[in-house]
Amino acid sequence: MSRKTESHRADIYARITDRIIEELAIGVRPWMKPWNAGHTHGRVTRPLRHNGQPYSGMNVLLLWSEQMSRGFTSPMWMTFKQALELGAAVRKGETGSTVVFASRFTKSEPDGKGGEIDREIPFLKAYSVFNIEQIDGLADHYYRPQAPVQHPVERIEQADRFFRNTGAVIRHGGGQAFYAPGLDIIHYLNSQAVSPTFH
Repeated sequence: MSRKTESHRADIYARITDRIIEELAIGVRPWMKPWNAGHTHGRVTRPLRHNGQPYSGMNVLLLWSEQMSRGFTSPMWMTFKQALELGAAVRKGETGSTVVFASRFTKSEPDGKGGEIDREIPFLKAYSVFNIEQIDGLADHYYRPQAPVQHPVERIEQADRFFRNTGAVIRHGGGQAFYAPGLDIIHYLNSQAVSPTFH
């Protein structure tokens, strides 16, 4: 791996780490699920690509952080080029948000014995995306707000019936929600444990 590639990767990690440290210093906990954050329209959602596919890994934290700090209400993001391909345009003066793409490629190298050996080389590429609220000219369905969803603490009879019919033991209370597969137990949070003031 070249020094340039190594320093570029280190720079990406440093920028991401610095961003998280800055937020921790001002009291933002970027790894927490935004149960009641306004940008989720009342539902928990991962940031989405322009085609509806969710982002994963550190990109979720990066884009949640951007949504909260910049006040975006939409979870949808796209590149400058994707906006152009959809007949839209990023507004002048808008700045993108960094996300990363990680993958591997295979390179054949001499093995020192006259043959070749395939080596997988990981790489990390940073690129910028824009929230759809920074873009003009997209089709209406991109801007149309989702129908309001009930508050997560409110009981939905269909969901309760589904869980009752699983045959698992269901327990309520405490400050953790989880499923214990070995015991086949579903453990719900106390409704008071979900903070209505999380932001």
